[in-house]
Amino acid sequence: MTDAPWWQRAVGYQIWPRSFQDSNGDGIGDLPGIISRLDHLSDLGVGFVWLSPAYASPQADMGYDISDYRDIAPEYGTLDDMDRLIAEAGKRDIGIVMDLVVNHSSDKHHWFEAARNDRNAPERDYYIWADPGPDGEPPSSLRACFGGPAWNWCERAQQYYLGYFSPFQPDLNWRNPALRREIWDMMNWWFDRGIAGFRMDVISLIGKDVENEVFEEGPFLHDYLQEMHRETLRGRDVVTIGESWSVSRETAPLYCAKDRDELSMVFQFNHIKSQWHDVHGKWKPKPFDLVAFKEELFGWQTALADEGWNSLFLSNHDLPRQVSKYGDAGEYRQRSAKALATVTHLMKGTPFIYQGEEIGMTNIQLERLDQFRDLEAIGLWHEEHERGVDWETFLAGVNENGRDNTRTPVQWDASDSAGFTTGHPWIEVNANYREVNVAAERDRADGILAHYRDLVKLRRERDIVAFGRFESVADNHPQVVAYLRTLGDERLAVVVNMTGEEVTFDPPQRLRIVGEGLLATVEPREAIDGPLTLAPWESFAIHAR
Repeated sequence: MTDAPWWQRAVGYQIWPRSFQDSNGDGIGDLPGIISRLDHLSDLGVGFVWLSPAYASPQADMGYDISDYRDIAPEYGTLDDMDRLIAEAGKRDIGIVMDLVVNHSSDKHHWFEAARNDRNAPERDYYIWADPGPDGEPPSSLRACFGGPAWNWCERAQQYYLGYFSPFQPDLNWRNPALRREIWDMMNWWFDRGIAGFRMDVISLIGKDVENEVFEEGPFLHDYLQEMHRETLRGRDVVTIGESWSVSRETAPLYCAKDRDELSMVFQFNHIKSQWHDVHGKWKPKPFDLVAFKEELFGWQTALADEGWNSLFLSNHDLPRQVSKYGDAGEYRQRSAKALATVTHLMKGTPFIYQGEEIGMTNIQLERLDQFRDLEAIGLWHEEHERGVDWETFLAGVNENGRDNTRTPVQWDASDSAGFTTGHPWIEVNANYREVNVAAERDRADGILAHYRDLVKLRRERDIVAFGRFESVADNHPQVVAYLRTLGDERLAVVVNMTGEEVTFDPPQRLRIVGEGLLATVEPREAIDGPLTLAPWESFAIHAR
């Protein structure tokens, strides 16, 4: 497997810069703070860091509204700090992967300023405009993702502009070749600074057909991605991850099959959405359905077995803390956090660790609107309130699935503000930081952090973990995740009890194995030779030749 791309053996680690580490006491995480914690990432063994947006931004959507793609937000540092981060990470064999947010810009970007001030400006066609209707109405009743109308009136321009996410994030017009050239130049500028790749925010929206309101995976998408590859990626040893909330098992190979010259992999969310309410989506808590969850996880393993590559994750900046959502944040926090990591890291693909996941950080419980920082949640409350939804119902959904859950500061130690800042943090620190923190985990030889280290090392050192074929087992079992990995004459059996109860599991013959116990979170196991009694949240892996 020596000719495999480097990122197929690597584990990614997502940093939300605002909440990772503050270096100057202003309560906001920054690039020097990240540099000061690189040894933690090196000790964990990750191969690259996906850095959520650190660009210049008014921060209306926490940096996903970019006002200058070639500068750093002052609260995070400077371009010199970014260059130093790239260099210091490189010394530890860690690449820096930037967030590419080019479906939209900020309304404070100089392109948009020029566009709304002058109909004849070249930048006018960098955005999507429409004339008002006969009575001044917008061209359609399309709603924005963060609430309110998607078409926004611009008094200076005397037209509506499209803000598919919010009025602060006007959509870029990818059908304009001049805009695409600006984006290619910007991407190459960052590559020349030494970054290891891009994670591409909602990239499946860039090929939209606005006239027919086809947004996800629109008719121009793959033409643009192939042009991107020709103009920026060809010949570079980099990783690219495209985010899509609509990609299916059928369309995924179009993004990442080897002969397509587009992306390395996609972030897909079908396993996440399998747990959403049919009508109310993620905002209405729904009992966890392990069978539906496995159907998606295992289905994607099969779909991309030969064509493409999987991304493996349960948490990110848009999702709740995985131990709170899928595990047990109480009595079995340690054991369930390790079980969830075992499930994801031993499948085929590139695993991603979201900051704090490696120590089992949990959801925060908020009580008042003024505690929220997330634009999506605040916008949702205003819309739900108008529809008559009461505060308690709204709060239950947001506290389970809201984005602020994973945006609270990383809990480094038991000192004030969890060692994140010497000042007042921009968002509350989770109240459990004195028990749940990195320093405490470092003292646990069999803790969550140690388990993550072992998983990362296995992928780096064992071909069967990185490249072995995946075979699902016990698909319909409502309590157990089990699968088999094979490579040549090697086999790796993985078994996880996904409940807080003792479970009896009778494995099928093909999962029965005698060999080396690679990993065990409750008791050592070297064989599966008959029915098993699994302890609550027990997980293990056995390797045989």
